Amino acid sequence: MSVSTALAANNTPLSPLRFLERSAAVFPDRTAVIHGDRSYTYREFGDEVAALARVLRQRIQPGDRVAYLAPNVPEMLFAHFAVPLAGGVLIALNSRLAGPELEYILDHSGTTILFVDSEFVGSVTSSKANVTSLREIIEIPDSTVPSPEVPTGIVTGQYADLIAEGQALTDQPLRWGVDDEQQCIAINYTSGTTGKPKGVMYSHRGAYLNSLGETFHNGFDGATKYLWTLPMFHCNGWCTPWAVTQAAGTHICLRAVRADAIWDAIDNLGVTHLCGAPTVCSTIADADQAHKV
Repeated sequence: MSVSTALAANNTPLSPLRFLERSAAVFPDRTAVIHGDRSYTYREFGDEVAALARVLRQRIQPGDRVAYLAPNVPEMLFAHFAVPLAGGVLIALNSRLAGPELEYILDHSGTTILFVDSEFVGSVTSSKANVTSLREIIEIPDSTVPSPEVPTGIVTGQYADLIAEGQALTDQPLRWGVDDEQQCIAINYTSGTTGKPKGVMYSHRGAYLNSLGETFHNGFDGATKYLWTLPMFHCNGWCTPWAVTQAAGTHICLRAVRADAIWDAIDNLGVTHLCGAPTVCSTIADADQAHKV
């Protein structure tokens, strides 16, 4: 055996993509995601990510930027695996930003495909015209809320159609890893309060190591039921999309931080962990439903 072969056999580039590959293989029937009337096992989680990755791979080049403008819904969670699995770089957009700020980020990052929750389509009405790199805007409906009125002539496709297209591409293999662990997995932008938003890159290696730190520090394991009070657009949810998946815990998605929804999840879904700024903690503690648990 040559030295180069020996080194390759004992050196796998680090990537959080491996977390979902393993959890879907080892715990396929465990509940992975809960969102209102929707629930996904780890097998279903992995299958939807794979379908989306296959169809995205036909639309982008390695390193292309794919942006998401959505609340903490399952599709935002899936994006943290599907976009890098397709070879792209994830841009998770702050849904609280105004249209001009969003357009600046899309243009600065060179985003080619934008996925947008139905509620936020109105925030990107002129993005297709003003962002030269942007080729597609894909709408993501959410079954847990009434369908909002969506402006016409903006979206170019529907999320469900892309998933169906990807499900027909099962003959195309996927590699749940990367050749270079230093390559970019995501770019996070500041809010722009002191100037134009600034982007910070995460590497696959950095995301992997920080996710392990989150798992250890928070004590995540297979019994974890993590409530998504922390925005996934904020530093990729502190890498928790990858960390909870690594532990094969359950993601409980939360579209909006509301006291009733949080306490309902705590009382009825057995929440074990959540993260939040002081204002979120105050919302929980000061709620009419508040009680000792």
